[in-house]
Amino acid sequence: MNTGDKQLEALDRLVGTWRVTGGSEGTVTYRWLDGGFFLIQEIDLVQDGHAVKGVEMIGRERPFGGEPGEDVKSRYYGSQGETFDYVYEMAGDTLTIWGGEKGSPAYYRGTFDGDSVTGAWVYPGGGGYESNMTRVK
Repeated sequence: MNTGDKQLEALDRLVGTWRVTGGSEGTVTYRWLDGGFFLIQEIDLVQDGHAVKGVEMIGRERPFGGEPGEDVKSRYYGSQGETFDYVYEMAGDTLTIWGGEKGSPAYYRGTFDGDSVTGAWVYPGGGGYESNMTRVK
């Protein structure tokens, strides 16, 4: 993959299937859409006894005739009809995913160590949960 977009290409280390543990349990799989401009995440988790299934498209917004946006954004589409927007940022070995917009008080921060990522979701008011991933393939 060679899109010339270093921020987007930094997410390549997510490609593969991961076992998720912590506040949610199950698997997520990341793969590139042909062309390398969008990373697709397929989600199959259980959280608080409920199935969480969906797909997320991660990349830069690019309106008709416009330039790519500043942030790497995503939209999650869930099996219950829900949609959520996020902003992704990889800085060294640290992945941050903000809920909504960059700098949001709702975010995930995880640290890569080989084939594992250790982190947590943080919510305003002190809520959140641990969320860790281990690569399975």
